[in-house]
Amino acid sequence: MADQYAQSGEAVPPSESPETPAVPAIPEIPATHGIPAAQGIPAIRWDEPPEGPVVVLLDQTRLPGEESELVCTDPPALVQAIRTLAVRGAPLLGITGAYGVALAAARGFDVDEAADALAGVRPTAVNLAYGARRAQTAYREALAGGADERRAAGAVLAAARAVHAEDAEASGRMAVHGLALLDELMPGGGHRVLTHCNTGALVSGGEGTAFAVALAAHREGRLRRLWVDETRPLLQGARLTAYEAARNGMPYTLLTDNAAGSLFAAGEVDAVLIGADRIAADGSVANKVGSYPLAVLARYHHVPFIVVAPVTTVDPETPDGAAIEVEQRASHEVTEVTVPFVSMAGAEAGGGISVAPLGTQAYNPAFDVTPPELVTAVVTEEGVVSPVTTEGLAELCARSRQVTIS
Repeated sequence: MADQYAQSGEAVPPSESPETPAVPAIPEIPATHGIPAAQGIPAIRWDEPPEGPVVVLLDQTRLPGEESELVCTDPPALVQAIRTLAVRGAPLLGITGAYGVALAAARGFDVDEAADALAGVRPTAVNLAYGARRAQTAYREALAGGADERRAAGAVLAAARAVHAEDAEASGRMAVHGLALLDELMPGGGHRVLTHCNTGALVSGGEGTAFAVALAAHREGRLRRLWVDETRPLLQGARLTAYEAARNGMPYTLLTDNAAGSLFAAGEVDAVLIGADRIAADGSVANKVGSYPLAVLARYHHVPFIVVAPVTTVDPETPDGAAIEVEQRASHEVTEVTVPFVSMAGAEAGGGISVAPLGTQAYNPAFDVTPPELVTAVVTEEGVVSPVTTEGLAELCARSRQVTIS
């Protein structure tokens, strides 16, 4: 694999498969959508240099200190990028999964093997499997319809581009529904919103999920303050959400996760807005670890706790929260502090500094699960579900043409 192409300048190995045919281009996303407008580097893009097709990622492990692209020439490189969180966030993982299968088809890899590897690398994130399986289905259907490998590869790329475009559209619609809900719950504006992890353009084909709602409020002059949880242990809030908030000129303040309680007690939070990596059929929400404590605090302090996610994040095949597989990550993410940009004694660039005794074991779930009774509303591109019930979510899914998870 050659996933450091953009940084090293090394040549990407040429494709061994026939050239991918032309396919319909992804519908143009307006300049106001996300990272392309903010800095000229999209979170993900498909590119076709002379050496062969590649998937290009904005390496999120390097932010905010460096905006660097990571070029993946094969599915294993994408799997590694997902595993190391160079690319992350539920909707963007769905897009990545689809493009990963398209890359396999275009470069002559085993498509089914690639789809399985991509779908399973982060088991809690349902969108990843959704994107990979949708692209895999497009490939199988093309072959069944008589297409050769070349045309089947084109069909897969078209499917991946459709996933990308649909997510961009869903992002805008979620922002509209979410802002309307905030205004309904808190007339008059001046919203003080607490968020957790990163849910902006870095996780989306558009401007994100929960962050997109806050951004819409900001643009309408109705956001008084965005409270940004640091989101330990990997600091996605500090590194990524603060980065996006600053890029958009939003009024924001960073806080450690364990300071949220004092913020609620002081009456400084009007609503909590979070994303989701999987929503079970009963409305249980799996999101970045630390979300559940915020839901408990919000309930005690009578503050709305709102989940913003595309319909593709709702998994009708997962009956309840107990059935959600929660990803467990490596201990070193807790026992070490990573310093990717600063060289100092005892640490190489990209390595870590120990903050716990050698041999310390760490409990490091990537996600926790919030029960539906603590969720005020689920906001999707299809509308708002409140109260959050099995029946309400089932009706929402029935209205959506996108829920085809197998």
